[in-house]
Amino acid sequence: MSRILVIDDDEHIGNILEELLKREGHIVLRAYSGTEALLILESARPDLVLLDLMLPGLSGEQVLPRMAGIPVIVLSAKADVDSKVSLLLSGAADYITKPFDSRELLARVSAALRKSAPIKDATLTFGPIRLDPAARQVFVDDTELRLTRTEYAILHLLMQSPSQVITKSVLLDRVSADTPDCTESSLKTHVSNLRKKLRDAGAEDPIEAVWGIGFKLKS
Repeated sequence: MSRILVIDDDEHIGNILEELLKREGHIVLRAYSGTEALLILESARPDLVLLDLMLPGLSGEQVLPRMAGIPVIVLSAKADVDSKVSLLLSGAADYITKPFDSRELLARVSAALRKSAPIKDATLTFGPIRLDPAARQVFVDDTELRLTRTEYAILHLLMQSPSQVITKSVLLDRVSADTPDCTESSLKTHVSNLRKKLRDAGAEDPIEAVWGIGFKLKS
């Protein structure tokens, strides 16, 4: 059972989407504006977002960068190729043009959820960094790093989505579930300590702070 956030100010379309998704066994959250969506994301992390572009207040294009680490399917009446390419390059997982076919939409939702489902025991690599989830070990080249549970959890989350910015709220939501010592006030310290250990082991400084949003691995 997946949690899906529907962001659309058109109540009729939102109701249709909610009915379709609930019929497939999903939990549906609703937001009617970009601002409302960001408020929901501060306290809940959905498995997938269906995002309309034409929203009151913050537009879909403005909201999209704030949802890094969460797969987003854009639903829009804009059918031109430039719009699709721009949004896909900005981080959207898929793009569906309105009006949409219900079967196609559900198929794309299922595909996006399958693609984003983590493979728990798969070894992750980023440059000289290698993370083995099965053994909970991290290596820089052949040197094993001694990380705290919180530092390990932060690095694991960043390496699962190496090209995306992970917002502070998402980090706190995901990391604190495993390591309750990670709080809003201590997050910066945990990241700073992790960066130092990676630098000392010869990984230079792979973690980049994105001002006002969160953190990502440097491309």
